[in-house]
Amino acid sequence: MLLRNTYNPLLSRAAPQLRSAILFSCLALLTSFCTPPAHAQRGESNLVKDAPSGISVDEIIRRFAAKEKEFQAARAHYTYRQSNIIQTLDGAGVDGEYRQDWDVNFDSHGKRSIAVTYAPAPTLTRISMTNEDTNDLQNVMPFVLTTDEIPDYNILYVGQQREDELQTYVFDISPKQIDKNHRRFEGRIWVDNHDFQIVKTYGKSVPDLHSGKDENLFPRFTTYREQIDNVYWFPTYTTARDTLHFKGGDVDIRIIIKYTDYKRFGSETKILYDGKQIPDSTPQPK
Repeated sequence: MLLRNTYNPLLSRAAPQLRSAILFSCLALLTSFCTPPAHAQRGESNLVKDAPSGISVDEIIRRFAAKEKEFQAARAHYTYRQSNIIQTLDGAGVDGEYRQDWDVNFDSHGKRSIAVTYAPAPTLTRISMTNEDTNDLQNVMPFVLTTDEIPDYNILYVGQQREDELQTYVFDISPKQIDKNHRRFEGRIWVDNHDFQIVKTYGKSVPDLHSGKDENLFPRFTTYREQIDNVYWFPTYTTARDTLHFKGGDVDIRIIIKYTDYKRFGSETKILYDGKQIPDSTPQPK
């Protein structure tokens, strides 16, 4: 997110009609959008720094990376909706908002497509959305760490933690190399000790970008996953509340993303789990 050089205080402070409209809009969304779903409010125990029992750390990494690869292939055959809200906050509440809703689907040739279904005019006055922000919304926030990406990351086992009814292994990860042209994730992941799938991530996309007077900074976020079709843990909710420290001043950010309406695409799609085909749940035409 870029700090705008042409910040207009009339838009953010002296326009009560605009401010009232933004605040009313957010209040209307609180019960249906801004409030996290139940699975995103998991009870969390203290981190226990015990070594895993009956399994090595390397084996845990091998297993969850393999499951992530299966998950990545499976999700590529699902349609879903993604709703994105990015807000700037000041002492009085929301003073700017960007929103886009997407349908992630397939075209007539079976090629993956993203259709923007709702995009009101942005009211952000202090920051601008960038291509990197859009990429993060699509690829980094619903983070995947497969066997293909494992060599690119430092992975440190830090302990075990209960997330609601889930017992998880916890890892800190960071990219081995920082490349301004390649967005990567840095932070912490929680891996379910039964399914060996990532169920929660916390961190940020890296690197922050600096070019002359321009600063493109990115907030820390948390992404929660939920089991879909009783098999895969797909991302369903991402939230961020962070302060971006620009040279021109701090900007408080809130991000809310929902991933909903997951549906398998096509009755002929074959998705494997542990080498076995998942029964097709797609309704058949009558």
